[in-house]
Amino acid sequence: MAKAIHSMIRVLDEARSVAFYDQAFGLKVADRLDFESFTLVYMSNDETGFELELTVNKGRTEPYNLGDGYGHLAFSVDDLDAEHKRLTDAGLSPRKLVDFAPAGEVIARFFFIADPDGYQIEVLKRGGRYL
Repeated sequence: MAKAIHSMIRVLDEARSVAFYDQAFGLKVADRLDFESFTLVYMSNDETGFELELTVNKGRTEPYNLGDGYGHLAFSVDDLDAEHKRLTDAGLSPRKLVDFAPAGEVIARFFFIADPDGYQIEVLKRGGRYL
């Protein structure tokens, strides 16, 4: 069987992105590979073996156009309300909490937040299929 190990996003400012993912989700730099024209920064935490790979293309000054193909990353947390408050208090501007109940029964509770490059991140209450 295949095992998902990381997802990569391109970021403009390494320090700003590393600080955001650390503050917002407790991700720490697990490895950093520096090459002539780009740097790869692998971030993870103790919750999972899955990593986020930040690719920093050296010399890039224009923000990336995310286009209409990108969806979102997702993280699950035990206490959604506390995380929403913590991120709000930190000035990271999470969007409103949503109870997703398409057939009348709540099947997911979540909010979205954007990283410094505009990537959308869904934060879900841990449970059910969202462990």
